[in-house]
Amino acid sequence: MSETPKASRRASAVQPFMVMDMMREAGRLERAGDNIIHMEVGQPSGGPPRKVIEAAQSALATERLGYVEALGLLALRERIAEHYMQAYSIKVLVERIVVTTGSSAAFVIAFLAAFDAGDTVGLANPGYPAYRNILKAVNLKITDIQTSEKNRWAPTPADIANAGRLDGLLIASPANPTGTMLSPEALAQLIKASEQRNIQFISDEIYHELTFAQPQSTALSTSDKAIIINSFSKYYCMTGWRVGWMIVPDHLVRAVECLSQNMYISTPAISQHAAIAAFDATDELDERRAVYAENREFLLNALPDAGIDRFTPVDGAFYIYADVSRYTNDSADFTSRMLKQAGVATTTGLDFDSYEGNHHIRLSFAGSRAEMEEAVKRIKAWL
Repeated sequence: MSETPKASRRASAVQPFMVMDMMREAGRLERAGDNIIHMEVGQPSGGPPRKVIEAAQSALATERLGYVEALGLLALRERIAEHYMQAYSIKVLVERIVVTTGSSAAFVIAFLAAFDAGDTVGLANPGYPAYRNILKAVNLKITDIQTSEKNRWAPTPADIANAGRLDGLLIASPANPTGTMLSPEALAQLIKASEQRNIQFISDEIYHELTFAQPQSTALSTSDKAIIINSFSKYYCMTGWRVGWMIVPDHLVRAVECLSQNMYISTPAISQHAAIAAFDATDELDERRAVYAENREFLLNALPDAGIDRFTPVDGAFYIYADVSRYTNDSADFTSRMLKQAGVATTTGLDFDSYEGNHHIRLSFAGSRAEMEEAVKRIKAWL
């Protein structure tokens, strides 16, 4: 009898993305007839803006929609460059802009282009789990930098100095899961501290434009050596279209282009045509951001009365990262029971922090106000 072919050690080291498991289970319960409030997945509850849909319809009728340049449609890259001038007063050369199949592909390409197998990348803890799992999959090492609420759950220059050898550092502001942000000054200090140690700085800016209590700043304001990663998924409400972008230093452009050519050929053409129109839909998108702001304000006031009163500052994105240690030392079990018994889907903190995540849960407030009110009512009754 022949042996079963093996799975690679890389694949075995990659942990499940627990929020997707929760989404799957919530979907199963819904199909069985349960009514579920979704606060687990970090995606806008509404579809793409009207202008995006119209642009996609026009592209279907008039464009060939075949392969495009690996770096992306020139018209989209030019519009992204225009965005940086409008939003940040920064001139970005189109040659440095790369359209990607969502930010997920951008992280894969960035890690492969900037680092060799065995290099070490520093990650803030808690943090987005896919960073860690992609790094493992491409044979890179990880240094966890344990953060604290005192520093808004972000590393400091002193943390970088004490982290040992780092080849790269990845920072998100606004951050997932905490929703906290670095001030422009703190971000600049962290970039300068990294560059003094020849550490490649990668800035995850996919929650830009979704800010409530802090001014946003791009790493490009401090350095043209940083790798910037952004996406049309969050503020622009195009999660399923799988389109994002990178801005890379000059010396990495060709490497990134070759990797893109071979790994993905090109980002779907229809998504790129539609994404151009997203920049002209800010009136509609800002209305949605206003809903998130109202949801945030409601939850910050209502959750304590429901029994959840310890959470991080909510500067941006659409998450509340809450400490539930008064109820459990197993937040995976806690969120599972909340789903099945209260009909509210949330995410265990273990997805984001293997050290202290058993005490935390993440709640997304990207849904409607009515959903937030119903969720609080259910959580209060359940607790």
